[in-house]
Amino acid sequence: MIPFLDLGAAYRELKPEIDAAVARVLESGWYILGPEVESFEGQWAQYCEAQHCVGLGNGLDALTLALRALDIGEGDEVIVPSNTYIATWLAVSNVGAVPVPVEPDPATHNIDPARIEAAITARTRAILPVHLYGQPADLDPILRLAEDRGLRVVEDAAQSHGARYKGKRIGAHGDVVCWSFYPGKNLGALGDGGAITTDDPAIADRIRVLRNYGSREKYVNEEKGTNSRLDPIQAAVLSVKLAHLDEWTQRRARIAALYRQELSQVSGIGLPFVPNWAEPAWHLFVVRAADREATQKRLTDAGVGTLIHYPLPPHRQQAYAEAGIGPGSQPLAETLAGEVLSLPIGPHLAMEDAQHVIEVLREIAQTS
Repeated sequence: MIPFLDLGAAYRELKPEIDAAVARVLESGWYILGPEVESFEGQWAQYCEAQHCVGLGNGLDALTLALRALDIGEGDEVIVPSNTYIATWLAVSNVGAVPVPVEPDPATHNIDPARIEAAITARTRAILPVHLYGQPADLDPILRLAEDRGLRVVEDAAQSHGARYKGKRIGAHGDVVCWSFYPGKNLGALGDGGAITTDDPAIADRIRVLRNYGSREKYVNEEKGTNSRLDPIQAAVLSVKLAHLDEWTQRRARIAALYRQELSQVSGIGLPFVPNWAEPAWHLFVVRAADREATQKRLTDAGVGTLIHYPLPPHRQQAYAEAGIGPGSQPLAETLAGEVLSLPIGPHLAMEDAQHVIEVLREIAQTS
């Protein structure tokens, strides 16, 4: 059996270091914020080539608090991808604003910059691109448009730890960049976790206040905040894993290169397109399958785990039924939802197992 992702493998590889880090926190008696969180925040900011990092409870909170810190709320609109995980939209809804979907570039599956301007109205306050699957969105035209129209840019980087856009790490291109450390991410905690990075000290400061009940001084509350603080145990674990992130990204890249080379002539399989300015983090390796359900079943029968990211776009979810964005209104997102299939690509996937995935797909193509 080849699992889609072996979450326990990272712990087994780093067990002595992780165990020591957890024990250090337990022995310290400091279980909310404190030195471990501050240390990781400094490391993650430096890694992301950003000036500031604020550790948070999860990735959705990172997006929500980023929008709150920019004073985006009731009556505002935020441009979002039609092709993304629903958390991107939920953050906009959480602050009372309206998500306005824009279709993807069919080659990269990321939001198409050329389509954004047509979606801007007098109520638009921000653009929220997602670096989907770990591949950077094309930021330069988005940033230029935002500057021209007086809009903010909030990046959803939940899948792009370590990715680079035109040589610079994802982490501080827009006004604020939002991260998830969900266990399955490239840099994953042993539970929920999140963060923002930014070069703007005012944004960082406000999010620090918002994450802690709207308070920077105990029992003195400046505004109506929330409780969303990165846990010190998770921060300590993330610090351990961060030292190995580049190596793990290289492992993912080797698997991606093998897939792209060996599957290039396999009929019925569309491979990821990587622009020459992008260095993906390869969080996911997403192909397009002409007959996805049959392909996925054959892979499952052969012991290969796969997932679908994502089978139903946000505008088709019941949660957004009241928005009135009906079937067929976002045709590219709907087409992708019916064709995409994610193959195993974790950093602990053996190359021989990746080769087995290739062989199964070749057999499927030959017998279809």
